[in-house]
Amino acid sequence: MNLHAMRAIYMFEMARTWRTLLQSIIAPVISTSLYFVVFGAAIGNRITEIDGISYGAFIVPGLIMLSLLTQSISNASFGIYFPKFSGTIYELLSAPVSYVEITISYVGAAATKSIILAIIILITAEFFVPLQIDHPIWMVSFLVLTAVTFSLFGFIIGIWADGFEKLQLVPLLIVTPLTFLGGSFYSINMLPPFWQTVTLFNPVVYLVSGFRWSFYGIADVNVWVSLAMTLLFLAMCLALVAWIFRTGYRLKN
Repeated sequence: MNLHAMRAIYMFEMARTWRTLLQSIIAPVISTSLYFVVFGAAIGNRITEIDGISYGAFIVPGLIMLSLLTQSISNASFGIYFPKFSGTIYELLSAPVSYVEITISYVGAAATKSIILAIIILITAEFFVPLQIDHPIWMVSFLVLTAVTFSLFGFIIGIWADGFEKLQLVPLLIVTPLTFLGGSFYSINMLPPFWQTVTLFNPVVYLVSGFRWSFYGIADVNVWVSLAMTLLFLAMCLALVAWIFRTGYRLKN
């Protein structure tokens, strides 16, 4: 395995984060902090507790997951799209670097940036609401697994996109709405039975539910089901990335 090449790609992508610190880190943290202020003031006064947890604390895992999903997709999609846009992707493909090494480098950098952001948001949340983490190992596991999975998904979007507008198409029109409707700000048990069943077809429900369970020991879906669904989506993304590199889809033409 070409560790030198992997390190070079990884460090280049990480360096881009520090060059765009305002956009990459500060802006998402400020946006999430505004969610705490707005939702805590507007809704927290009406919904004091959910399952024995204060509303402000209840929404913390959902807000972290919202930022984690969007930033993982954004970081990975732009990371691989820009070499396509500039034409340097052909130099990368002709270099002595395997497809596996390319994927690990770009996805690893995107996941690292997203995890750093999630940790900063978690620390920021401590200033707004009291937090507890009942299962820290599970919390870290869900955090890393989700970051890697959606960085892979973003990597796929970056290869598929043939314009900058398409980089935002899936995150804005699909992922963000699914996150808001996935129990980030409420428990799906609060919904009527019919809509509870419909919501279970939303894959984000399993991510938010499992992540919230790691904090407070409460979940809308069994934690093992959440883990299985996350691993299933990861396997689907890996299979699709393997197919892309095997066929050269949007890379060699």
